[in-house]
Amino acid sequence: MEYRRLGKTGLKVSALSYGAWVTFGQQIDDETAKALIKTAYDGGVTFFDNAEVYAAGQAERVMGKALADLGFARDSFCVSSKVYWGPTTSNTHPTTRGLSRKHVTEVCHAALKRLRVDYLDLYFCHRPDRETPIAETVAAMTDLIRQGKVLYWGTSEWTARDIALAHAAAREYGLYAPVVEQPQYNLFHRARVEVEYSRLYEDPGLGTTVWSPLASGLLSGKYLEGDPGDTRISMQGMEWLKERFEGEEFEQKCKIVAELGNLAGELGTTLPRLGLAWCLKNPNVSTAIMGASKVYQLEENLKAMNDVALLTDEVMARIDAVAGTRPEPEPLF
Repeated sequence: MEYRRLGKTGLKVSALSYGAWVTFGQQIDDETAKALIKTAYDGGVTFFDNAEVYAAGQAERVMGKALADLGFARDSFCVSSKVYWGPTTSNTHPTTRGLSRKHVTEVCHAALKRLRVDYLDLYFCHRPDRETPIAETVAAMTDLIRQGKVLYWGTSEWTARDIALAHAAAREYGLYAPVVEQPQYNLFHRARVEVEYSRLYEDPGLGTTVWSPLASGLLSGKYLEGDPGDTRISMQGMEWLKERFEGEEFEQKCKIVAELGNLAGELGTTLPRLGLAWCLKNPNVSTAIMGASKVYQLEENLKAMNDVALLTDEVMARIDAVAGTRPEPEPLF
């Protein structure tokens, strides 16, 4: 495993991390979840990602119990949560969603209880909140950091402009600024990480914990023959995701995936490992969050770290030629 600095902070995280979205509390049982966490940890993973909204809080409960049962030293791993939507079972009131000081604070306290920890290493604003002043959110995160309940805070799927505004508010009022963003990043979703955020990596020094490195499983190759079943797109409540696995655009992506599979074979690796290694090749990716639901999948995907060296400039050019997804650079003026 390789360990990378989270942006310009002093915190180092494993280049491959493990997340609970969809799987924990929904797709897999608690014992499988514990086995997956142990497999990840034994493979060098030190960052475990979660959120208040995942399985209406149940994902955090499952992860918290597993971490407690496994007895890992608290100083040997990082754990995160996110705030915005609120647990889906209780967000009917206006105070149970968004990024107000009240909601940011209450969600943090609830996450600490569910995860069975005294502090969150990372705490993300899961989406921007247009109804709450950014300065209020920055102040709320600063309070939690000063209280020792959060060590670092960040954003998820914020625009570069919103992140810059948060930094401006932090400078103006002497507050802690966000140090990390959690965007989607894979061969089919590149522009935000590679272009929009490009000016934020050097100054202020943005770190990234990218999600969906395998495009919700598409880049694993398992959907080339249709839905094999027992996947997240078959789950109740994931209809919005299933729609992305239908139609002409999906069929075109499958052709690309098949060609990438052939390239992976030439390189002596697998398609999922190629997809993960491709993400890790980007030096601005602090960590790529895996979401395997089976131990053997996770064991295989952990080997992707060894495949980064296979991605020479020539191979990267071939991947770009096959995928045809490289975004245009941002104009200088």
